[in-house]
Amino acid sequence: MRNLRAVVLLLTLFGLTITGCVQPAGESADSGWITLLDGTNLDHWTKLGTANWRLEDGVVVADKGSGHLVSKGTYTDFQIRAEFWVDNAANSGIFIRCIDTQKISSATGYEVNIYDRRPEQDYSTGAIVNVAKVSPPIPKAGGRWNTFEITAKGPQMIVIMNGVKTAEGQDGKFANGRISIQYGTGVVKFRKLEIRPL
Repeated sequence: MRNLRAVVLLLTLFGLTITGCVQPAGESADSGWITLLDGTNLDHWTKLGTANWRLEDGVVVADKGSGHLVSKGTYTDFQIRAEFWVDNAANSGIFIRCIDTQKISSATGYEVNIYDRRPEQDYSTGAIVNVAKVSPPIPKAGGRWNTFEITAKGPQMIVIMNGVKTAEGQDGKFANGRISIQYGTGVVKFRKLEIRPL
């Protein structure tokens, strides 16, 4: 009986030690995050337009032409985590729930804008174009690496840029669709885009 208790105690202590070594839930492989872009390939995307999207030094880059990378998958409710770099002249964005893969615009989906020099600053970087104006102070993305966290659940959408909420709004026009990364002008780089269905 003593030997049995000793074995149970050892197994319990061993189990606690193993548990302490497990990665946090947010970083685990089964956390539900799906990598759509990591700078190594464009397998999850289709090119639309003339933008010269290419892989360079672990990032996806475009600096000429005009167009989009459009996800091959369709998504309804989700969270997105993205890391991007743009120069000061860049016009880019992440479109969500795009319903027409041949005509990506804010009329066929929702655009989370990356456009520091947009003439109408209410819908510049960090805004959801025509849905939620950017909250002051208006953020600037040019010349540095930035993060976006985008949540779309039902009609509710939230944008967090570099840890600060920049826009929140509701709209029910588009319930699901593709994701798109836009290239309009300047230099645009993405090194990560992950999605977690909700």
